[in-house]
Formats: sequence, structure tokens, C-alpha cells
Amino acid sequence: MNYRMTQSTVFPLVEVTLLRGEEIQIERGSMVYHSGDVTLEGKMNSGSGGGGGLGGFVKAVGRSMVSGESVFITRARGENDGARIALAPATPGAIRELQLGAQQWRLRDQAFLACDANVSYAIKRQSLGKAVFGGTGGLFVMETQGTGSMLINSFGDIQEITLNGAAPFVVDNTHVVAWSSTLDYKIKVASGTFGFTSGEGLVNEFHGQGTVMIQTRNIQSLASVLQPFISTNS
Repeated sequence: MNYRMTQSTVFPLVEVTLLRGEEIQIERGSMVYHSGDVTLEGKMNSGSGGGGGLGGFVKAVGRSMVSGESVFITRARGENDGARIALAPATPGAIRELQLGAQQWRLRDQAFLACDANVSYAIKRQSLGKAVFGGTGGLFVMETQGTGSMLINSFGDIQEITLNGAAPFVVDNTHVVAWSSTLDYKIKVASGTFGFTSGEGLVNEFHGQGTVMIQTRNIQSLASVLQPFISTNS
């Protein structure tokens, strides 16, 4: 994926340059503009090998219900060399590229922005212990597949933490964006057995060697701050 990103801004924009016939997949609603020689086509978000028809629709709806994704995903195809399309995420924050192949990743809900045509992600069921408090996917998380590039986005900046496996690493559940599929993890209460006595809620405890990407802001916390100022009168 050949792209450039606006710099020195908390509201980045990605402009992808396509070859003739080259396709990328983008999150539904993320297109800002294109050069006029880009074709956009909505497809059911049923994953690799999901197909169309009723079976593809059912699978797409299932993915949407368990992960919060759109039922449909958009494919953008360049009609000429040098065709350009600009993308922006739904939330203000950083955009990062993941190189997929030997390294694969697990993603939180709604982290996906765009990817090469031969890259996708699958919905993976978590073990019961992880799923009980699964704020980053509930019973399911997204796991990348294929070889190529994927763009992900966050709320706030993204910090990358490299783990050497010497000790567990704990991250607030709502700040996790992506993590290496080589890492094992547990989702648990930050403090206490039955309560949230420290006010920190749920945490992800990672074990092993790999990388964790965290977002510096928490959209749930922002929502709680704004809640008193939002009228609920009809």
C-alpha cells in the first residue's frame, strides 16, 4: 500500500495512491475524497472466503454482532496509475501501519481502517476466562490474516511497548489497540476480587514476547465526562 499521511496534527488524514487495477479494502464511511478515477464498491464484510449470497450475508451480520464492525466493507479500485483516495478514521487519533506476514496481530473493536486486497481479519473466539470481561471484543477478537499492509487507528496517540517476556505487562482494557498474536493474555479486574476498588476497572495482563499498542485516551471516560451535559429530553 503506497500512502502518505498528514503530519503534525491530531487529526491525521491518509492519502493512498493506487495503480491501475489495484484494490484496497477500507472501513465503511472512511473515504474523504478521491481523484475521480477510483471506483468504490460495497461488499459484505464476511471475511476471507466468506463469499456472497445468503451465506455471506449471515456471516457478515455475525461478524458485525460480535465485533461491532460494519456489515459492509468498501473496496476501492484504481482505474488509472496514480489514482488517489484519502481516508480518515471516525475518532480523532493516530494511524499506524501493521506489516502482516510472519507477524500477525489481534485487534480491538473498530481499530481497522484499511488494508491491501490480500489482507483480511477473522473473528476468533476467546476462552471463557478472557471473554467474561472482554471489553476488547467480548467473546471474540479480530485476528489478522494474509501478507501485506493494514492501517489501524486509535483514540488519541499510539504508544508501542515491546515485551521481552521477563514479567507480565498490564494495560487498562480500554486502552488496548492491538497486540502480537504471539502474546498470551488474561482479562481481569484491576483490583479486588468482586469490585473495582481502585477505579481502574478491567485490565489486560500480557505474557510472553511481542508488541502491545496502546491508545493514550479512553473514549468511555470522555463519554462519562460529557454525559452530564447531554440532554436526554425528547
